Amino acid sequence: MLRRSLNLIFFLISSTAFSFSGIDSKDLPNFSSLAEYTSPAVVNVSVVKTIPSRNGMNGSRSPFPPGSPFEDFFNFPFEERNPPERKIQSGGSGFIISSDGYVLTNHHVIEDASEITISLNDRREFKAKLIGSDKKADVAVLKIDSEKDLPFLILGNSDEVKVGDWVVAIGSPYRLNFSVTAGIVSAKTRSVPGRETSYIPFIQSDVAINPGNSGGPLFNMNGDVVGINAMIYSGSGGYMGISFTIPMNYAKEIVDQIIETGVVARGWLGVSVQEITKDLADSFQLGTPRGALIGSVIKDSPAEKAGFKNGDVILEFDGKKIVYSGDLPLIVGRIKPDAKVQALIFRDKKEKIISVKVGQLEEIDPNQPIIAEKSKKRNKLEIVVSSIDEISSEDQERFNITNGVLVKEVYPGPAQEAGIQVGDIITSIAQKEIKSLNDYRKIVSFLKNGSSVPVRIIRNGNGTFLTLKIQK
Repeated sequence: MLRRSLNLIFFLISSTAFSFSGIDSKDLPNFSSLAEYTSPAVVNVSVVKTIPSRNGMNGSRSPFPPGSPFEDFFNFPFEERNPPERKIQSGGSGFIISSDGYVLTNHHVIEDASEITISLNDRREFKAKLIGSDKKADVAVLKIDSEKDLPFLILGNSDEVKVGDWVVAIGSPYRLNFSVTAGIVSAKTRSVPGRETSYIPFIQSDVAINPGNSGGPLFNMNGDVVGINAMIYSGSGGYMGISFTIPMNYAKEIVDQIIETGVVARGWLGVSVQEITKDLADSFQLGTPRGALIGSVIKDSPAEKAGFKNGDVILEFDGKKIVYSGDLPLIVGRIKPDAKVQALIFRDKKEKIISVKVGQLEEIDPNQPIIAEKSKKRNKLEIVVSSIDEISSEDQERFNITNGVLVKEVYPGPAQEAGIQVGDIITSIAQKEIKSLNDYRKIVSFLKNGSSVPVRIIRNGNGTFLTLKIQK
């Protein structure tokens, strides 16, 4: 019996081994030809940055303030009292896109650079000129001059890239020049948590990208560039299996503007939006959570002029569906200023089409929070409110506050569970506008126990919606 069992095990092992030995290596991708063909146009970008000295004591190593009787004990006879600015070196990767020497890399690679040097894999080096860069897109355009035509790469169509496709990266991780890594596309149109990159529809992959790979190309299997490697998502600073690449179609729009005009113009709608949660979708009777919920409409913005309102849910913009709120800035930002487009919104339980002339995005200074003093009376929602007249007229003008009530204290109860905080301005409850304290009291008194309704607040100058669940 034992011999029979051993024979059976041996047969299974032999069968398994035979089946694996039948795999043809030709079924697996081979990247050697691609790497050989593309490497000559991939470059190393070396940067010198000039920064002020960190020595905050005018060059002295003394821990005592100037003029102290102990200062001389820490001075050295040949030490420079006022050291010059320090120079530090950093770098990344890049790639040549034309025979006359245009080079692409990331903005963060060359930011604040005083010198930029481009090195090819044949050991040639060139001083590079910065043509222009865009921080929001994290794209920079450089130019080098050569006596002969330079090798360059073909820019591919990143829209054709599919999840699961093989892709290859070439760059200089940790200054290990011209390293080749490969993987597959994990996701498309990805936003990165906790990063100010809301205008970039990243390609996510599992290609090994590390510090120094930034600015290098991501190739499809045809050897065409489908993106610019930009960042990793890691808790340790090293590769953790998630990498992000700027799609080439998006980057090319930025590059063309930089080369032609030197500046980048983005579309602007003038709304702040938030994600539609299941609770909010139910409270608006929207059905499946989708779209971008408008929390605030900026005064005199394209959105206000077109008739958008707080509480509208944007379902489509310029013919493109909005599945998540983050989809909206990606779409609007790529539209040329002054273009006229249509938006499909959900308002008062109905869909409606609005035409809007897109504006141009400009930098907006961050708003300062509104601080309110506390009071001592409660109401049905377990909060204390007062008139917005208690807010200075300057803040009312600055934050475009025209109606609502000011939250002065929050107790355990429906409001606290909804996330309402001291200093919030409540402008509507259950889609009913609050113009005065009397309006607020009437609306709250008619709320049914066990109901779930949207409440709009203004916090730090930004409007947002919360779900208010009235206790049974």
